[in-house]
Amino acid sequence: MASEPVARAVAEEIARWGAMRQTGVSLRYMMEFGARPTERTLLLAAQFLHKELPIRIARRALDLESLPFGLSSKPAILKVRDWYVDSFRDIRNFPEVRNKDDELAFTQMIKMIRVRHTNVVPTIALGVQQLKKDLGGPKAFPPGIHEIHQFLDRFYMSRIGIRMLIGQHVALHDPDPEPGVIGLINTKLSPMTVARIASEDARAICMREYGSAPDVDIYGDPDFTFPYVTPHLHLMMFELVKNSLRAVQERYMNSDKHAPPVRIIVADGAEDVTIKISDEGGGIPRSGLSRIFTYLYRTDAYLHLSRLGDSEEPLP
Repeated sequence: MASEPVARAVAEEIARWGAMRQTGVSLRYMMEFGARPTERTLLLAAQFLHKELPIRIARRALDLESLPFGLSSKPAILKVRDWYVDSFRDIRNFPEVRNKDDELAFTQMIKMIRVRHTNVVPTIALGVQQLKKDLGGPKAFPPGIHEIHQFLDRFYMSRIGIRMLIGQHVALHDPDPEPGVIGLINTKLSPMTVARIASEDARAICMREYGSAPDVDIYGDPDFTFPYVTPHLHLMMFELVKNSLRAVQERYMNSDKHAPPVRIIVADGAEDVTIKISDEGGGIPRSGLSRIFTYLYRTDAYLHLSRLGDSEEPLP
């Protein structure tokens, strides 16, 4: 266990790095930068991450120590904070990246950090559920609970960014990448194909739980592609389709009527891509609409959905 002076020194360094400004990196930039990875570009990327990751990780560690309503003191939250502190220390203790050997060692180190943080999402969820229990449920939430939602939004978005930066750098070392794939980015991702695979995966879970599953009809241009991260899109579509399948199946399972299909529509616009998933599962009670996008709101149906297939599918 670290002595008090050492722990204080680490805390002071985290505070100093957490106050620094992080650098935004777009998907387009990562795609262009990694199009032809060389020893020099990989070295430059490692040098950038050596300075950028401590800033992002320090910010999350600071957030985890300053949460309201005693959330910071929950054992699950303390565990996650320790993971971030350990990762911050690992990167800061790593010497300057000067050559190929340094770059390879650094890459191995951040790969281990990514593994360390695999269970961050369910562990954070455990702490939040404990807080919800302590507060007595949604009707007893005190004023200011929105701070928890703001923190979780910020935390999860930052986590995606950190894992994307690490995952992209690690993936660029693949000696035999798939055609059209740059690191984690599929430059010609077919949303129709992802929709089909995600639907098949979700239907398999529904079949396992209920013995049958509604059909999924997919509409769109099968030749349309765009650059994106395949696991990210798959996870989003899988979770939404899984939710729709459950709702439809439970509504019609004791009915003489045939369960209507879940529908997925993929529409490519001039500036964006829209994916619509709709079902006839009965919808959400109007009384809950204002809370459905908050982290502390869970319906009985959602609890059952979680049992169906809790899939913290590891994002890159």
